[in-house]
Amino acid sequence: MQQKAREAYRTANSHAPHEGHRARLREKFNKSGLTGFLDYEIVELLLTLGVPRIDRKQQAKEAISKFKTLRGIMEASPEELRKIKGITPYSTFVIKFVHELAREFLKEQILGKSYCKSSEGVFNYLYHSMRDLNKEVFQVMFLNTQNQIIEVEKLFEGTLSASAVFPREIMAQAIKHNAASLVFAHNHPSGNPEPSDNDKEITRDLVFASNTMQIKVLDHIVIGDNRYFSFADEKLIEKYELAFLKLQKV
Repeated sequence: MQQKAREAYRTANSHAPHEGHRARLREKFNKSGLTGFLDYEIVELLLTLGVPRIDRKQQAKEAISKFKTLRGIMEASPEELRKIKGITPYSTFVIKFVHELAREFLKEQILGKSYCKSSEGVFNYLYHSMRDLNKEVFQVMFLNTQNQIIEVEKLFEGTLSASAVFPREIMAQAIKHNAASLVFAHNHPSGNPEPSDNDKEITRDLVFASNTMQIKVLDHIVIGDNRYFSFADEKLIEKYELAFLKLQKV
């Protein structure tokens, strides 16, 4: 009887060390958010939401080792995540849900705001939604006459070229949203935001198409790894507008 009682006690308390560790992580988060957390500790907390009574520290460390960064884990596909032993389909659901929730939150933060007065929020949204993607994605911000952001839409993805980004589709969406101006953004999976010749050709064509529709292009932003390139900052938008005006005079 005593032996059975001891075994029952050990079974009932087998998760106690893990529970204490997770409780300390939760308390740390409640006090100061994610400040001071290591990346694997953040992943560990996410994984415990999927399977709350099992220690997930090892899987969290393996995920960081495989995907290098917290962002890399958030951007990984469910299939890639489940290659790590112990990460369940429900755990991958939690990770992807939290990532999409954060993306939508950042998007909501910039909608209805002046583009010029919310540049930090705009770049936060773009970095979160586009940096570290393994393929190029082209997004368009539609703005009203007060330069307030009406909507943000992902219109194209894959290897972008002048033949893959269609000004006609963008103009159709601009008319649909009654947009007065546009901001384009796409990412470079290489991490280097320097625009290619294709990027410049696409941007020039879009400026021409927009001017034809009496819609202003404010910028085209290329997102890299902790860096970005702004066509407006480099005076290229202005250059393409002047080129368009010269063509109209011919």
